[in-house]
Amino acid sequence: MAANPAKRVAALIGGGLLLVIGVVLLVLPGPGLLLVLAGLVILANQFPSIDKYVHPVEKRAVQAMEQSVASPLRITGSVLAGLALIAAGIVWGLNKQLWLGGWPTGSSLILSGVVLLALLVYSYRRVRSKRTESSSPDRKSSTVSAGDKGLDPIRPPRP
Repeated sequence: MAANPAKRVAALIGGGLLLVIGVVLLVLPGPGLLLVLAGLVILANQFPSIDKYVHPVEKRAVQAMEQSVASPLRITGSVLAGLALIAAGIVWGLNKQLWLGGWPTGSSLILSGVVLLALLVYSYRRVRSKRTESSSPDRKSSTVSAGDKGLDPIRPPRP
């Protein structure tokens, strides 16, 4: 727990903002579950009572990540959705006659598409490395992961 009240207030505002935006993005296009998780992690670092909500959300986020790259069809659909968001953002940015036309809307669509593609690449690499580790038992025995040490891979240990 931090003794600095300014740090606690900043964590409350930043974590709360990420949490609210994440909840909104659960129904809108964007990385809602990841922002909810990020907000909870920030809040839990300053407010230990929130810690109990981090693991279930983290577990669901990892499941969603694994499902998003479960088949070539899903990967293709996600790539096309990301490219469509970027294209729509360019169209919205250039065409002010569209509803909410202009660069504020266009840039948010472009950013959503870029984040989607970046998360897709991250998910694919993480799932692929997990499959590689599970298929070669000798590699797994020679390396110790953060989970094997009892450490949380997302949050650093508290001092």
